[in-house]
Amino acid sequence: MVKYASPPAMRMLRKNKQVLLFNDKEMEVVSRFFKKYKIQSKSRFFRETIIAAILRKMEEDHPTLF
Repeated sequence: MVKYASPPAMRMLRKNKQVLLFNDKEMEVVSRFFKKYKIQSKSRFFRETIIAAILRKMEEDHPTLF
């Protein structure tokens, strides 16, 4: 029996949900930012920004030998 690799879209299926709440002033700033920089995909922006911040922090905190 031959096993076929699943397409990348299937392996990276997003099925976990998080909810993010902003107060009125924060939402105003976020909305202005999206409008100014013509960001159409808010979820993509938040996802990429959060993951980039996490990876950067993990890189800074990696253990060193000396």
